[in-house]
Amino acid sequence: MMSCQTLGPVGLSLDGGPAPPELLWRKHLALLVYLARSPRGRTREHLVGLLWPEKPEAAARHSLNEATRVLRRYLGDSSVDTTGGQVRLTPDAVRLDVDQLEEMAGAGDWSSAARLIAGEFLEGFAIPGASAFEDWLAGERSIVRNRSIEVLIHHAEDLLQSGKAAKASGIALRALSLEPRSEPALRVAMRSLVLAGDRTAALDRYEAFRTRLKEEMGSLPDAATEALADRVRHERSPGPAPVARAGDPAEEPRPPLVGREVELSRLVDAAAAARRERRAAALLVQGESGIGKTRLAEELVARLRLDGITVAAMRAVEADREEEWSGVLALARGWLLQAPGVAAASPRALSVFAGVIPEWADRFPAPPGEAEAVSYGRALSDVLRAATDEQPLVLAVDDAQWLDQASMLALLAALRDLAAAPLILLLSADLQPPRGEMDELRTRIGRDVRGTALRLSALDSADLRALARHMLPQFTEVEIERVVRRVATDSAGLPLLAVELLRAVALGLDLRGTPGAWPEPLKTLDQTLPGDLPDTVSAAIRVGFRRLSPAAQRALSVAAVLGDRVPLERLAHALGLAPPEVAGALDELEWQRWLVCDSRGYTFVARVVQQIIARDMLTPGQRQRIEALAHTLTSPR
Repeated sequence: MMSCQTLGPVGLSLDGGPAPPELLWRKHLALLVYLARSPRGRTREHLVGLLWPEKPEAAARHSLNEATRVLRRYLGDSSVDTTGGQVRLTPDAVRLDVDQLEEMAGAGDWSSAARLIAGEFLEGFAIPGASAFEDWLAGERSIVRNRSIEVLIHHAEDLLQSGKAAKASGIALRALSLEPRSEPALRVAMRSLVLAGDRTAALDRYEAFRTRLKEEMGSLPDAATEALADRVRHERSPGPAPVARAGDPAEEPRPPLVGREVELSRLVDAAAAARRERRAAALLVQGESGIGKTRLAEELVARLRLDGITVAAMRAVEADREEEWSGVLALARGWLLQAPGVAAASPRALSVFAGVIPEWADRFPAPPGEAEAVSYGRALSDVLRAATDEQPLVLAVDDAQWLDQASMLALLAALRDLAAAPLILLLSADLQPPRGEMDELRTRIGRDVRGTALRLSALDSADLRALARHMLPQFTEVEIERVVRRVATDSAGLPLLAVELLRAVALGLDLRGTPGAWPEPLKTLDQTLPGDLPDTVSAAIRVGFRRLSPAAQRALSVAAVLGDRVPLERLAHALGLAPPEVAGALDELEWQRWLVCDSRGYTFVARVVQQIIARDMLTPGQRQRIEALAHTLTSPR
């Protein structure tokens, strides 16, 4: 069997071994590929004019006969048909990788198809003086290039959907190298780079593309590309690039999302169906504390925002459960005002939020006269109806187990009342304390409520191994196995703790055995006291704290003292730093996943981490000074 590599520099093999030299002669190789791409065959006259136009007719026919003889010698007499004045190869005579590409792409196997693409069709190959062949080659290159770009883009999109943004960016950049003016390739490259945490690189790619297009074509990127660039500049994504500091290993990118590929794909598919069918959907993500619910929700939200979807997000804390309507008001503060179409809501609904939120009052001043009272729940449904008439909208609630009951019921009512609208309700919640409303919602999803319900489990050894290989690239496989066994025991497979342990190992922490089982039966991470954790976990968190910049350490210490949620103004006041230093420190803490932020302030990703910082990293005097400084912000003057 003869195989020919055409995607990239040309290569030929015969029965798995190297091809004979005479088969590699330029015109013999050209004839082989040309006939393989012409299944019906070609006349002798056509082939002579194609490859030997410079020769007299007799000499050209002799050259064609010699080339045909060589093909027949190595392919077999039955594989080369020369009857009727034509030359034709039988279908099984030679296997071209470009034909395999078509088969795999036709079957939707984008990953396998992408592995075949090593460059342009017959890269670097030419027949000087054979203009007709060169014209054919240029046409084939254009066709194969377009198909290759399509394959690479589909493969990159699949990788993005399963959370592999770094790999997706590499695939998308390969597509751009084949066609530097491909805007679909540029867009998927930009999205991948942003989701991998490199917003600067995404914008650099856009600016370089824009400059090239203007210089070479005298045109500008299309509206879809310009809109994406604008969203990358202004909208919230998974986080800023890590803050680089000399000699600090914290410059590494955010650890990849491992063990959640299937779950992310299910969420992406459910959200896409809601948008496509313009039907409401509920996405419910549950699991114990530290299991990765917030990270998974963030990955989905980042993708939706890059697609131009407005996302109103909030994170609840325990105190919110007793504060009626706190959830609805937090969502109203969390980007809901920016949703296109909100202005079309009734004046009564708009005035409800304008009465308590300054940003709403600035945009929608209260009309003169006495307005009819409307509940926050009815006002929310009215605003959501107006917004979803314009485009899909996402309401994302993290730690939804702490949502106040009035807000929870209002969200579920909106999901019911707007069933024919593209409203997506994303709830991520701990299993404890139990919430009957979410239990009922979970049973309804898939029956009378569209969407998907997920219950996340701990990472298994294969997931931890993949994470360790990424975070400990200098370790051998034997060392990786040893570390994974220890991390699996001490983290109980919780991604939050596994990442901190591996980071600490990268900085030299020696994982030592700890006796007993952890965590205790029926206890979650939030119910675990710092002293109940394995010593290696506490040590890893201390190592991670010390690797932060001084400003970030101070910000984290202040946040640990000031409570479950700290408003930005109060946190900045207690820090006593210049605004750029405050912004840089908080960006660093969000990126490294110590803190998460919503419209009302900053909270720790895990309460037990807050407790360890307050217990181990602060003296009593430091705590008193932080509390005193923060108190001056609320004291009467």
